[in-house]
Amino acid sequence: MYRFFGKSENISDEQIIIDGGDVNHIRNVLRMKPGERLTVSGGDNADYLCAIREFDGERAVLDIIEKCETDRELGAKICLFQGLPKGDKMELIVRKCVELGVFEIVPVEMKRSIVRLDGKKSAAKAARWQAISESAAKQSGRTVIPKVHEPMTYKQALDYASEMDIKLIPYELAQGMEATKAAVESIHNGMSVAVFIGPEGGLEADEVEAAKERGILPISLGRRILRTETAGLTVMSILMYHLEQEHTNGSVS
Repeated sequence: MYRFFGKSENISDEQIIIDGGDVNHIRNVLRMKPGERLTVSGGDNADYLCAIREFDGERAVLDIIEKCETDRELGAKICLFQGLPKGDKMELIVRKCVELGVFEIVPVEMKRSIVRLDGKKSAAKAARWQAISESAAKQSGRTVIPKVHEPMTYKQALDYASEMDIKLIPYELAQGMEATKAAVESIHNGMSVAVFIGPEGGLEADEVEAAKERGILPISLGRRILRTETAGLTVMSILMYHLEQEHTNGSVS
């Protein structure tokens, strides 16, 4: 069944209003008619089974048939701070990390980032990445659309992460896996988690030192050097497994 996202202010007890680009997709691309059914995620850990009542100009008016409580989001809010990569790698990172449960993504201009974006390009790229996030959220049955920010400087990213509960930075010179294991096991439901990933070429030593001064813990991801698009997915996979296991065991912080 087709899935869309609804704005909380457009959801009432009996009806949902869909507006924006989704209306054209429903009416002109999918060619759906009044009476046909679709699913709307409300961003409140609930899915709504709906039937199309009518198209009213640039709005689709839906009748709620059934509200179904869902439980598909990770218990911790993970923010991925991704060093800007080359080409279309960021699109892959966004898509796959959304599938794995990331809560938000912050592209970061780091010293070894080859890509530099000015104001207009930055906004355009962020809009493209946000559309990919929405598409991946629909595909994976998420109940929220993870936010993809416009690129930040490294200092801005450090400032943004400062209030998060757990802050990690995979670094190729970090030694051993015990610190990684302990860091992962310290993450529990209800926490916020920052994960910093370097761009191609990795992190400069002074960037790691600046992170450590802000309480960000360098961790190892093993004895192999991972590409930037692999490192973030690796951390997300590890955290997804840990948090899903904690959820299954009924453990909360």
